[in-house]
Amino acid sequence: MRFKRPYSLSIIIALCLTVGLVFITAGNANDNPVTKTSTKNVTFNKDVAPIFFNNCTECHRPGEGAPFSALNYKDVRPWAKSIREKVLNRQMPPWHADSRYGDFKNNRTLTQQEIDTIVAWVDQGASEGDSKDLPPAPKFSDGWNIGQPDFVIQIPEEYAYKPGVDEYQYFDVDPKFTEDKFVAKVEARPGNRKIVHHIIAFIFPPGSPNMAMMTTEQRYKAMEANLKNSPLYRDGYLLRLKPDQPVIDDGCNSPSGGRGSGESLLTGYAPGRNADVFQPGVVRKIPAGSIIRFQIHYSNQTLKSDAVEKDRSMVGLVFAKEPAAKIVLTNNIGNLFFKIPAGAENHRVTACRTLRRDTTIYGLMPHMHLRGKSMEYKAFYPDGKSEVLISVPNYDFAWQTNYILKEPKRLPRGSKIMVTAYYDNSAKNKFNPDPQKEVRYGEPTYDEMMLGFMDFIVEMPPIVQVDAKILDSYVGKYEVMPNIFATVTRSGNSLVVQIPLQPKMEFLPQSENKFFLRGSDLDLTFVKDDKGEVTEALLEGGRTTRAKRVKEATANTTGVGNQ
Repeated sequence: MRFKRPYSLSIIIALCLTVGLVFITAGNANDNPVTKTSTKNVTFNKDVAPIFFNNCTECHRPGEGAPFSALNYKDVRPWAKSIREKVLNRQMPPWHADSRYGDFKNNRTLTQQEIDTIVAWVDQGASEGDSKDLPPAPKFSDGWNIGQPDFVIQIPEEYAYKPGVDEYQYFDVDPKFTEDKFVAKVEARPGNRKIVHHIIAFIFPPGSPNMAMMTTEQRYKAMEANLKNSPLYRDGYLLRLKPDQPVIDDGCNSPSGGRGSGESLLTGYAPGRNADVFQPGVVRKIPAGSIIRFQIHYSNQTLKSDAVEKDRSMVGLVFAKEPAAKIVLTNNIGNLFFKIPAGAENHRVTACRTLRRDTTIYGLMPHMHLRGKSMEYKAFYPDGKSEVLISVPNYDFAWQTNYILKEPKRLPRGSKIMVTAYYDNSAKNKFNPDPQKEVRYGEPTYDEMMLGFMDFIVEMPPIVQVDAKILDSYVGKYEVMPNIFATVTRSGNSLVVQIPLQPKMEFLPQSENKFFLRGSDLDLTFVKDDKGEVTEALLEGGRTTRAKRVKEATANTTGVGNQ
């Protein structure tokens, strides 16, 4: 069932990604002047095919986004001149991280010897060579980069989109898992690449609201109530920052300059983003009874036809052979409140997050839009030392790479991660939609984002046993925003928090008044007054949300808290 514009108090931020062209033009190899010579006869079958098979065919094969297949000579030969140009200037294969910082297992860069080989092949006439020299081509499962999935989750029906206006559409799907699933590989696939801008799939644990089961009136009642008190407003199918919001460029000196939420991301898709293949012993967990919420951004202003296009996107899962204790999460460090002045060539925006638990980082993915220029992640340790985790000096909106660390980086509790982004809103930026306009946060690509995503595992504190009477004293409703209420209930030795339209969150006790959300860095602390009565709850993560306890009569005035 499709529904429009759900809404998150932690503001679910999408990966607004765009399609990038791999090779722009074809050409005759003999038209290009020779810039490097080789004494050996270089052929496609013997010398070039192995390079392409190892570095290029993940994208350059039938069914993928690249404009030609690199699996055979016949398809490659017309593109020889363009291949030479893109390889020589290191535009292809795409890789934008500075080699001085971090060592990444999915590094696509070619060695100088490989570049020289490709250049020599083109300069010598781009010959095919002896078929006996051709190595076996890599094997791919039809339509998948993770191999044949064990299970496929697909949106329930085709969605019809008329090209022109950006749309964010949401679909809740119940895969009907009766036992916990541990996922070793996961990949999102668009049903129609012409119109699917990106896909994000979230895990909503059992007990969370399934919007496919709600009436239109119920959905809109809850969504509009959330939107009323949000810093964002709805512009058609999109969310944008309200113009009257404060300007905070230096998020590291503001509570709004760090992110964190209870939402659990399953996977995402955009051209340039690799599928999620986790290290041995590391998994995503989908609890039994969970639903999967698809967020799909439909966008294409380039199609000349007015005909309606249809899509039925999907997610493929490869299950781990056995359960694993290491559950990987994906979250971000970001800033929503920046403003980029008109014409600014090098505008700086920061966001910070202090880790509340020992954390091991597995992957890093910068995200900005068309004005994004560069992004850096830097860790500041409790002992005063610091280091750059990754630097992307030439950010490319067309290639949203998730940089996977070859060796995971463990950061001790109390470490601070600082993300620094620079934007070019000047006329010098050829991708700039309008250098005469100041720019703020928004989902459409003509607005901007500042998000530093990371894949990580957190080490959980020990669980303590708390008297049931004490736990019962926390049960009730808490106002997290004006007229928006979280409901707290007890389940055995834990507390369950439910916010309208959001995933159910189960907090486990680490002391009598402090609780943690398993597999995250979110803490829930209850505050009491002089009489020992609970007055508020603090939800602490990337930022702190203070929620006052309210009487039932007050909480039920809107009915939102009961959805």
